[in-house]
This record gives sequence, C-alpha cells and structure tokens, in this order.
Amino acid sequence: LKLMRRLKNLPGLAGKNNASSSGEFRVAGDQSTSRKISQFCVRLEAKQRLRLNYGLTERQLLKYVRIARRTRGSTGQVPLQLLEMRLDNVIFQLGIASTIPAARQLVSHRHILVNRRIVDIPSYRRKPSDIITIRNRPTSYNVAKSESLERDEVPDHLTLSLSETGEPTGLVSHTVNRESVKLDINE
Repeated sequence: LKLMRRLKNLPGLAGKNNASSSGEFRVAGDQSTSRKISQFCVRLEAKQRLRLNYGLTERQLLKYVRIARRTRGSTGQVPLQLLEMRLDNVIFQLGIASTIPAARQLVSHRHILVNRRIVDIPSYRRKPSDIITIRNRPTSYNVAKSESLERDEVPDHLTLSLSETGEPTGLVSHTVNRESVKLDINE
C-alpha cells in the first residue's frame, strides 16, 4: 500500500477495478508540490513505476532497455511494447487473472497453453496470431473460475472469446501501440 500510495496508479499491481480509483491512495498532507523535483527524481519514479507494475527486477528492466536500443523505433516506446507483450501481462489484460502477480502464478503453475503448448515462463514474449487458452484440466478450470473474468475492457490488440465449453480463449491480433498502454508514464 505504501508503494501504491507513493506511485499513485499501478493497474498491474492493484487490479483493473482499483486502478481507476486512484484518488483514494492520495496522502492528505502531500507537500511534494511545494518543492522543486529534480529530473533524476522524475526518471527514478518512472523506472520504479515500470518495475513495480510489471513485477520486474532491475536486471530484467535493463535487459528490455538494451533490446530497445538495438531495435528501430523510439527507445522509450519499444520497452513498453515488449513489457505489454509478456505472457503474464497479456493474461492480465484479457481478464483471466485479476493482477499481474496472479497471472504470473497461473503461468508458472502450468495452467496456460499458448498455441496448444504448455508455457511456464511468465516473461514469454507474445507474437501476433498467438492463441492463449487455459489447460484442459479440472484444477486449471477451477483456478480460472476463481478469478473474475473482466471482459469489459480488453485492449484493441487482444481479442477474448468464450468457446462452447465456456473456457476463455485469447488471441493476440497485433503488436500493442502506445495508446492502449494503461500505465500513466512519460517514457
């Protein structure tokens, strides 16, 4: 709660419903507007927001920045695209899990299939036209049913459909663009 109060809006850590009501995390006596904030402080806060929202270590974030430097495009937007296309984040965005840590647990406990294969790596990078489903086991269905399926706000780069058996199936239609990233950050 201290981190969420300090960094204001972390949808991956608080869940989709709690992220929209960021006003309740504000401190009553916030004195930070009266003093000048350095550029180092602004960049450090942005880095901490990325790390805590996506559940990364410092080394993992540095790896994504190095990949972004080698690729074409904006060096600030490419790491966001890479982070949004991680498997745990895609499961969270589809609404199969309530938070990114819960999605990471689903993946690491081998409940998720990608293109009909078991994937147990949360940082697995998704590509367009990948199909994400829940494994055909009673325990996997129970885990997914205990999570609340929030199908109201699925980003435009993902599509969610229910099969005839009632299992959710997600499709990555294209690479994410900057407008569909819900994290409020100045890259």
